[in-house]
Amino acid sequence: MAKKFYVVWQGRETGIFTDWNTCKKHIDKFAGARYKSFPTLAEAETAFAHNSRPVKGAGASASAPAKKRSSNQTVKTYVAAEIAAMKIDTKIFTDGGCEPNPGKAGSGVAVYRKNVVVELWYGLYNPHGTNNTAELNALHQALMMAKGEIGKGKSVAIFCDSKYAIQCITQWAINWQKKGWKKAGGEIKNLELIKEMFALHQELKDKVQVLHVNGHVGVEGNELADRMSILAIESRNSDFKRYAEKIDIEALLAMREG
Repeated sequence: MAKKFYVVWQGRETGIFTDWNTCKKHIDKFAGARYKSFPTLAEAETAFAHNSRPVKGAGASASAPAKKRSSNQTVKTYVAAEIAAMKIDTKIFTDGGCEPNPGKAGSGVAVYRKNVVVELWYGLYNPHGTNNTAELNALHQALMMAKGEIGKGKSVAIFCDSKYAIQCITQWAINWQKKGWKKAGGEIKNLELIKEMFALHQELKDKVQVLHVNGHVGVEGNELADRMSILAIESRNSDFKRYAEKIDIEALLAMREG
């Protein structure tokens, strides 16, 4: 059977997915779901980037009323074509993994300059971690790297596949801070880490973009960061260190994914 790529314009999570079961999870019983399959990744990326609406009867509930989004859900997802087209000096991709969740956790980062991968980083192993903490740790490292790049006069964007991590730092923490680092729903998990990250992001927010990308849809930087997070878990490396081997993209992508 030929491989298909599934675009979800409106669902529990939007983006491009490579298998039907994942796509179905985001659209099943979701009012106003909009989605469609495409035979190639390029067609899917083009359709998603231009927010092309699927025609009625082509795998979409086009006539269903759109579900109103709250402000906490408005995180745009960028696809590979959009990322490649960005005229940015340094692009930093982050990912965190945890097996199981909670369980053994690690973080990974891939750094691109002029759209060429130049550095890979991995570590921050925690035998009793969570996926959210691993994602935050990876984003924290990326923010620190971004500060260094900005200091060299470079333009920077960070790409993270965790909406939780992005929204913690760019949206939710603003109100949490105003309320004395409290929220109505109870405990703010990872609070000390979030405080440190929020302070750093506030310092850099006018000079660095923190953007969302879906995981495991063929975005090379995200895939490499994912492999680094698994390497962190397998090596049990508690530091955060640079990958010392030659960067063989094909061999790295052939590694086990998270």
